[in-house]
Amino acid sequence: MIPAQYFRNHLNQIEAMLKKRGMEIDLSSFKELEEQRKSLQVETEGLQAKSNQLSKEVALGKQSGQDMSGLFKELGILAKDKKNKEAALKSVQDEIQNTIAAIPNLLSEQVPEGLSEVDNVIVETYGEIPSFDFQVRSHIDLFPRSLDFACAAQISGSRYVMMKGKIAKLHRALGQWMLDVHTEAGYQEVNPPLLVEPKALFGTGQLPKFKEDQFFTQSESHALIPTAEVPLTNIYRDQIVAQDKLPIKLTALTPCFRSEAGSYGKDTAGLMRLHQFEKVELVQLVDAQNAHQALDALVNDAASILTLLKLPFRKVLLCAGDTGFSSHITYDLEVWVPSENRYREISSCSYFADFQARRMKARYRDDQKKVNYLHTLNGSGLAVGRTLLAVIENYQTKEGTIIVPEVLKPYMNGLEVISDE
Repeated sequence: MIPAQYFRNHLNQIEAMLKKRGMEIDLSSFKELEEQRKSLQVETEGLQAKSNQLSKEVALGKQSGQDMSGLFKELGILAKDKKNKEAALKSVQDEIQNTIAAIPNLLSEQVPEGLSEVDNVIVETYGEIPSFDFQVRSHIDLFPRSLDFACAAQISGSRYVMMKGKIAKLHRALGQWMLDVHTEAGYQEVNPPLLVEPKALFGTGQLPKFKEDQFFTQSESHALIPTAEVPLTNIYRDQIVAQDKLPIKLTALTPCFRSEAGSYGKDTAGLMRLHQFEKVELVQLVDAQNAHQALDALVNDAASILTLLKLPFRKVLLCAGDTGFSSHITYDLEVWVPSENRYREISSCSYFADFQARRMKARYRDDQKKVNYLHTLNGSGLAVGRTLLAVIENYQTKEGTIIVPEVLKPYMNGLEVISDE
């Protein structure tokens, strides 16, 4: 969340940031609320000052034996008026906070201009695109039995998959192997709850803006997590940690649940965009001084999975219009998908500055005993289903089988080739 004081004093910069993001948000209501706040605050303070003065007069009058009944009555009227003004002031302040909570994070100066993914900037490309001497097939065509979308649809509806046999085993192997890579790199493994309260979603920025993307329980007291970012980052909500405990590095492999409310017509077939999928999440909580270095490290940690799998990929800096609501700056990793003859997103690594920490009141105490807001980062390390897709398609053979990547063979009991079952 943008600090209220900054918001008040930098409205022009806020409006410029929204324009850069391609968003049209009328801030005139905020300006009106701010005028009301100022007026009510002046009135409330005036009533308090008058009440204090009358109280002194009453005290002096009582000492000298004067009749203070008139002043007592006036004090009662003042107290009632002050209570009403304070209630009105709190209501306006709450509206101001709700307005600010709906405004996205400030963007880094490094974020390029642009309104959609076509304006994103390719930073670097890694690996060689594979060359096939046969007709490339999609993961759907290669494994129609092992990736059973029809069966899943009968049970759960569209955008679900039933994985079977060796492909299910390969999917499990990918997730376990990713966890091992990241824990060996210094991340602490966490097994978090999959149901969270709305305040946790507010903390990381999914609420209130993205309510339609969440799967809520009927009472809306809880929601299924859209990503492990939510429970992992919220571990430190309302906490103050010592600076010498930083950086805090966490990882988790969890199912994730998304309604994909804004993606109708996009990637309706295959593993690219499902309502339920598994993902290994990387989260870091750091101080401001080390945040940019941490972002570079986080991106490299996510990229290491693709490098070890020998999958071609590229690093992309997202433009303003494609940068997420809570993000200050985001790098995507895009993996090569042979059947589509293009790169597709497989990881999104973001630095949020203190935007999330302010919403969660997540702080640290520095060497001078000063309390500061933490700076948060997260990224996919990786989306397991999309990684499975990339492995299937990049490791396919003319015979319609796939070769198991070397790093996964120990997790597959030495299995070297997989065919549809």
